[in-house]
Amino acid sequence: MSDALDRVFRSIDEQHRGESALTRRKLVAGTAATLGSLGLLATPFANAAPKARAAASNDPQTILNVAATAEVLATIVNTVGAARVDLDKVTRRNVRAAAREELIHYNFLVKNGGVPLTTRIWVPDAVFASPTGLLSTLEVGDQIFVNAYLIATKHFGDAGSGQYAAITAEFMGVEAVHRALARQSLGQLGNDRVFMKYQQNENAPGAPNMGQPGFTNILTAVSQLEAAGFGFGKQGKGPGKFYEFDQVKKRTPTDSALNTFTPSGG
Repeated sequence: MSDALDRVFRSIDEQHRGESALTRRKLVAGTAATLGSLGLLATPFANAAPKARAAASNDPQTILNVAATAEVLATIVNTVGAARVDLDKVTRRNVRAAAREELIHYNFLVKNGGVPLTTRIWVPDAVFASPTGLLSTLEVGDQIFVNAYLIATKHFGDAGSGQYAAITAEFMGVEAVHRALARQSLGQLGNDRVFMKYQQNENAPGAPNMGQPGFTNILTAVSQLEAAGFGFGKQGKGPGKFYEFDQVKKRTPTDSALNTFTPSGG
């Protein structure tokens, strides 16, 4: 086992040291499946049919792990983007607020069992090269997050856990707002969705990822982000650099107007 993987599994033991050994083993198993999706570990689901892979992947622990990892990326992109990119006053405030919201999401997920697979993210240079680069990235990325949290909502709803389904729906709603504001700042209609997009192909006018399909397997969130050039603990495609979450989060901004800090039942 690599040192990186060993650190992940030690982190699980540390965060859940009060749980039984059986519970910790289940958490490790869920994490191992997610690691496989990132190309860091062989996974028994690799050769399974798509529906079987989705059913195997969309377990609570994998959903939490992917969500926590995505929030690491989102905190980095919004924090660095707000500080580095030449944005108008209103857009900058929205991006700064989003950075804090994503960090709060991360903290909530980790508190409730999520384990980020990495806190070292490769971000393409193009993301921070211009307002269009940043805002287009946010539009696409936030749609991926909407899709992922809809998967979580469906999973918990199907399992009969209305409380958890409501919480993940609240996460999804925030990501939808982030997407809408990014589109508005790009000069597109922000309030364009009649229903939030799930499995459908992207067909929003002006969307940089026109035609990209939605997904029902939570691990596809990772592969779509990688296709956009991001790297999770490894170098992504094209020019870019690594950003360390533990360093970036120290300078994540906030806004005094933020509210509703606790989800329903949270």
